Amino acid sequence: MSSRRTTTIAGSLLTASFSAVMILSFTAVADDQGPGSSKGGKVIDEAPAGVKLTTLLPEKISVDNSSQKTAITATVKNEGTKDSGDIRLLVVGFDGLTVKGVKGCSAMADKDLPKGSNSGFVCSVGNLAAGKSKSYAVDATFDLSKTGKICLPVQTSDGKKTYWQQGPVPFGTTNPSPNAPATPLLLGTDNKPVAPGGDQLPKTGVGSDVLPLGAAGAALISAGAAGLWWVHRRPRRSEQH
Repeated sequence: MSSRRTTTIAGSLLTASFSAVMILSFTAVADDQGPGSSKGGKVIDEAPAGVKLTTLLPEKISVDNSSQKTAITATVKNEGTKDSGDIRLLVVGFDGLTVKGVKGCSAMADKDLPKGSNSGFVCSVGNLAAGKSKSYAVDATFDLSKTGKICLPVQTSDGKKTYWQQGPVPFGTTNPSPNAPATPLLLGTDNKPVAPGGDQLPKTGVGSDVLPLGAAGAALISAGAAGLWWVHRRPRRSEQH
């Protein structure tokens, strides 16, 4: 009797411990976006001597399958030896990725959005000292039935020069999980969308129904060319933010 009771208690403790480990593990994965990466980034216009501006995006994000909501941390960094001067960061969404808000930043007017984008925000960074960085919390949605891309140009405050541009770079997964609570997406990965039925997984990529700018951005990145898409869409007048 004593032995049976001891076995029952031990089994309950083991189950409780296992549950606790599962909860803690899920929480850590859900909150951990991984290290920042400048993947898909390139210099456009030459920055002043001693100034080296880059951006960072998380290696992975998690999309809630019910609400389609996700959170992204966008970081601008001055890796140079001199202050940047007055700069701004743009956060622009494409295809299935829509930027809903960026803390401390202003929404772009529809007429000022780059061709092919669906949303954008302007963040007035100001003067970024040498070796310093500034991060912004981005609220977004991701339609998992589509591909999705994000772009981070770093410009002078008047938008006349773009010192650095990351993207349009995709977030996605090659292994969709429509029945799970959330779907993890990796930076630099083309999304393999879930069909409306949830069973068929249509192939996406070159030749698929992708917005022209996304394809152009990918081609420019592959060729190592400057991201001229933004140059063509620079506002006619200086923006004040």
